Amino acid sequence: MNLLNELVQNTLELLASIDPSPFFVMSLIPYLAFLFWAQKSCSIPKEALWGFKLTLLFVLMTIIFAILAKLLYGAELTDVDPLHGFAEAFLTLSDAFVVLGFIRGHNVKVVNNS
Repeated sequence: MNLLNELVQNTLELLASIDPSPFFVMSLIPYLAFLFWAQKSCSIPKEALWGFKLTLLFVLMTIIFAILAKLLYGAELTDVDPLHGFAEAFLTLSDAFVVLGFIRGHNVKVVNNS
């Protein structure tokens, strides 16, 4: 059991030492591909598409607020409640657009002119 605990602890320490920045940048590639596909799709309502695009604004604002938290307070964004709250407000805004877009899209009646 002691060997298992040591293995888990060493693995967690190794994972904690990895810089997440490259993974963050790489994650934008499939998201941008999704946005490209979604823009061409007729099955995603316009409001929902705006919500997905606003998610990129959330990412940008989170980066800006994280820099401000470090410069102004010498702390991580999660430790500066007002800035963290403002950043999360952009996520809430984008989520609201996605949800409202799909609700409205679901309630639209299809008209057959035949």
